[in-house]
Formats: sequence, structure tokens, C-alpha cells
Amino acid sequence: MTTPETRPGTTPPPAPTALITGAGSGIGRAVALALAGAGWSVVLVGRRADALAETARLAGRSDDGPEDPAALCVPADVTRPDQVDALFAAARARFGRLDLLFNNAGTFGPPVPLEELAYDDWRTVVDTNLTGAFLCAQAAFRAMKEQDPRGGRIINNGSVSAHTPRPHSVAYTATKHAMTGLTKSLSLDGRPYDIACGQIDIGNAATEMTGRMRTGILQADGSTAAEPVMDAADVARTVLHMAQLPLGANVQFATVMATAMPYIGRG
Repeated sequence: MTTPETRPGTTPPPAPTALITGAGSGIGRAVALALAGAGWSVVLVGRRADALAETARLAGRSDDGPEDPAALCVPADVTRPDQVDALFAAARARFGRLDLLFNNAGTFGPPVPLEELAYDDWRTVVDTNLTGAFLCAQAAFRAMKEQDPRGGRIINNGSVSAHTPRPHSVAYTATKHAMTGLTKSLSLDGRPYDIACGQIDIGNAATEMTGRMRTGILQADGSTAAEPVMDAADVARTVLHMAQLPLGANVQFATVMATAMPYIGRG
């Protein structure tokens, strides 16, 4: 959502507000920095309060209440409905509205053969990647339908695994395929309420989660090979572009990947 230009002598419009899950590191942190740098107010969500505070500091925001009303850090577990409700209530109390949800929180799970994947590990991945995204999208829908002006945007962090799996990634791949269905349903159900939804599918951004790709990761042919990665800031620029579009336009799906990674032709 683009901030309107201010005419001389008029009060500037309020900054648009974005809520970013998984904002304490990696892609979530990079996106938070890009949005804050473009003048957005940011709600930073994650499990670790210290990591969220560091993101706020890097963004030049202090989360010190009235001293910096453009940042809010909310430690929360997005798999818990009560905590999701509380964090969206806190965001509305601070900023009054929500213009963007970046559904980014996620986990890969242990890279083990399917027959060795423990039930609890399966549930952790499904609860974080899929249920957490649903709960946040549901809360965002409720807020965006009720606010005035009505509407907003949801951007889901998919993955190239939403299209093509890696070996030993059944839980992660299943949730990312499901994320595509969630994105499409949100897009359809959001139309009457001016709620746009898109998905960014990311391949090999350099984050803590992808560290093993640079040292060697299992390939579809059974070999192990290092893979190229890209800067997470390259992903953030794409999210910022998607976020700044007017609600009458939408990037439905975007793929941003390290150019030479083995995705096209994987397997």
C-alpha cells in the first residue's frame, strides 16, 4: 500500500503498518528492515524477545513506547490461538489498523528419511508453518474487514519447495504445498473486503536456516553438494514491492532464488 503524497500545509497521512512473523532473524528481519526503511510502522513478532529487540535496533527503532511509536515487539508463539489474538490486539491498540501481514514464521524440521520422521517433529513443522500462518491470516482478515478504510494485504512466505521437494523434507514440503492452497483461498475470500493475498517462493536465501546449503546438502541423485545462496535483502526488496502496490493490484506468486541453485531441473 503506497503512502499518499502530502500537500504543503496538510497533515501527513499515518504510516502504513506491517506485522511480520519470524521477525527476529533471517528473511523476517530483512523484510522488517526494508519496510521500516520505507517508512512503515512495524510489528515484530517472534519467540525471542532479545532477537526482536535487535531487529528493532537495526531498523533504527527502539520500541520505547511513545518515544518511538513506529515499532512494536511482541514475543509470541503463532501456533497458539490465544497468543495470536493477543498480538493482533496489541498491534491494533498501538497503531489502530493493519495494512500488511507478512506470514513468515517457519521451520524445516529434521532432514531424515520419511520413515524415521517422528510424529512430534511432523506436528511441530505443520503447526508452525501451516497452522500458524492460518491463525495469523484469520486474525488479519478480521482486522482488515473491520477497519476504515477497509482492506489490506497478506503476503505468505512459501518456498520453492511449494513446487519441488528436496530429499528428506516431507513435512516442510507438505506444508509449503498447503501454503499455496492457503494463499489461493485467502485471495478468493478476501476479494469482497479489499484484502489482497500473494505468495513469495524463496530459494536459497542466506539465513541461519540455510547454512548447511553452503557446506553441502543432499541432492536428489544421492550426492552431497554445496549450493549457491543469495542475500536475504534481495528477497526483502521483492516483498517491499509487493507490499507497496495499491490494493487494486497484486503479485499473486513470485519466485526469488539464487540464480545458479539447482531448482530448475531439480531431480
